[in-house]
Amino acid sequence: MREKISIQDEEAGLWLTGFRTGAGARYLQIADLIEQAVADGRLTPGDRLPPQRRIAARLKVDLTTVTRALAEARKRHLIEARGALGTFVAAPRVELAQRVDFSMNVPPPPDGIDFEDLLRRGVSQVLLRADAGLLMTYQLGGGSASDRAAGVMWLAPMLGPVEPARVMACPGAQAALAALILAMTAPGDAIVTEPLAYPGLRLAAEQLGRRVVAAEVDAAGMRPDALEAACREHGARLVYLNPTTQNPTTQTMPEARRHELIAVAARCGVLIVEDDPYWLLTPDAPPPLARLAPAQVCYVSTMSKCLSPGLRTAFMVLPATVGDDAVLAALRSFALMSAPLTTALTTQWIHDGAATALLEAIRREAAARQVIARQWLSSAGQVPPGGIHVWYTLPSYWTSQALAQAARAEDLRVTPAEAFQVGPRTANAIRISLGGAADRVVLAGGLRRLADLLARRADGKREIVV
Repeated sequence: MREKISIQDEEAGLWLTGFRTGAGARYLQIADLIEQAVADGRLTPGDRLPPQRRIAARLKVDLTTVTRALAEARKRHLIEARGALGTFVAAPRVELAQRVDFSMNVPPPPDGIDFEDLLRRGVSQVLLRADAGLLMTYQLGGGSASDRAAGVMWLAPMLGPVEPARVMACPGAQAALAALILAMTAPGDAIVTEPLAYPGLRLAAEQLGRRVVAAEVDAAGMRPDALEAACREHGARLVYLNPTTQNPTTQTMPEARRHELIAVAARCGVLIVEDDPYWLLTPDAPPPLARLAPAQVCYVSTMSKCLSPGLRTAFMVLPATVGDDAVLAALRSFALMSAPLTTALTTQWIHDGAATALLEAIRREAAARQVIARQWLSSAGQVPPGGIHVWYTLPSYWTSQALAQAARAEDLRVTPAEAFQVGPRTANAIRISLGGAADRVVLAGGLRRLADLLARRADGKREIVV
């Protein structure tokens, strides 16, 4: 006899929207559907899930797949079983006092990746293939031959074939940028960048006694005429660009503008430093400047923004016209070498494919988090198609500093525009990083609280009544 399905039961399963090709095992996709429904409010704590057989029938899968999916959802603390009563959406673990850090641009921890197991297997393979003594002693900067070969493999999607001798393994992008500034400029020299730029560039330049000057931008990025004027006026030696999913604005510079800036840099005799941490996370990204003009561009690609900050490894590619001796000497003056163990782990993961698998999982996680951001932020057009952060223009009744301060009082952390500004104030916005939340449920809860805060006027104070 066919089991009768009530209207209420049908409505309770509306979040069961089906499977996507290439999105992973079906049991994991079912767990993802539960997590997504909790994140966007279609499922709330205390809601009862349909019986397992009904879920299996609706999705046209076997019962074992559903059982595995619910086990995975329980592992993520999304649901709880209550015996004969059924399976219910669990209450958030620490909902009332959850601190959410939207200020640090880190890749999101992806579902389906066991970092502990990944680390254990990676380090085990490193120790099998490497001399433990060499991993615990001083090494020459720039990386070993296998490190440089791994860099060539990792950079191939961005740059195509690259000579291993042109690749250097560095202890993070910040160290690479500082070494380039120290090696390629003199105290008092100017470095041209956009009016909103990565704070680490400005910090390194100021500490080394260099000046950072801004060239005006338009909808396509830095204006060629503004770059030329800044180079002529300030006698600049370097121009710093972050052209793909720019930090903080998320703008991606079109290929035509990249060619125009390359032409200006050639006329003015300046070297381009291309900081490109988000290219692998950006759908349909144009070719990097270093691929379009390898003789004019120093290219830096860090693993910290697309895999894990703990790796502290970046690959730098120098033009053939730039000798690496000066850059290596500058790097050694403040960072004698990359940590051999983590560099070896990076190399191992690239060679055995673990890095690619991790990158794919982070891409999927970033895409899922962008969907959540579009649901909670009032101006969905400000959420980019790729990357791990959002540049959110504030309503007129908030300033970025006031909003950041008010967010701290709500146990939220965002980064105000002032942290990125070069010269006078140019924006009233905040950067919202999507990777710092432990999972999608925490992300959704934090964004909901942030959306509530954005909807209130800055002068709206509440009296405390006890």
